[in-house]
Amino acid sequence: MSAKAYRAEFLGTLILVLFGCGSAVFAGDHITYTGISLAFGLAIVTVAYGFGHLSGAHVNPAVTLGVLVSGRMNPGTAVGYMVAQCLGALGGTAVIYLIATGMGQHAGQFGQNMFAPGTMQAALVFEFVATFIFVLMILGVTSRSGNSMMAGLAIGLTLTAIHLVGIPITGTSVNPARSLGPALFAGGQALQQLWLFIVVPLAGGLVAGLAHRLLLETD
Repeated sequence: MSAKAYRAEFLGTLILVLFGCGSAVFAGDHITYTGISLAFGLAIVTVAYGFGHLSGAHVNPAVTLGVLVSGRMNPGTAVGYMVAQCLGALGGTAVIYLIATGMGQHAGQFGQNMFAPGTMQAALVFEFVATFIFVLMILGVTSRSGNSMMAGLAIGLTLTAIHLVGIPITGTSVNPARSLGPALFAGGQALQQLWLFIVVPLAGGLVAGLAHRLLLETD
């Protein structure tokens, strides 16, 4: 696998975190949940069309795991993608930190994922089901029988819809890297709950990859 693919995953994840989480940090009070959801979706559209030809624009370890399990990627490349994605998420959060501190703001909010006390069940169910749907859809639209020209738009719209539902529940992760960067910078409760936003989306991606390979693959 070309080093360009790993660089694309790093930059793509950085852009996703910067635009998505950044919209929540700097403009959330003005654009509300709808605007934040669109920011995440539009960021994915941008990355998909900008870097898709280099790496497939996974920008998400759960997506990479689903692609691996579906038989479209080898394990070594998948690990490289995941490392690049996590580093990209840290880079995107670092940019948010630098902007916030440069504006004289308290840099304690990074768009981190959390769930309220007593709502772990809701967080588990949502993150698993939403990631399963997201990864399954990605595998479908990027298959040889899918409409590759529209894939980026379809993926972005799906992520927008997922955020519209999930922001009040967990802030919406469906992406371990997206959760990792903000949690490491925020610390506290976000870091304590990070395990859920790593384990559950990965499980959703794994099951989606298996389901696509065993039940839906037409190639």
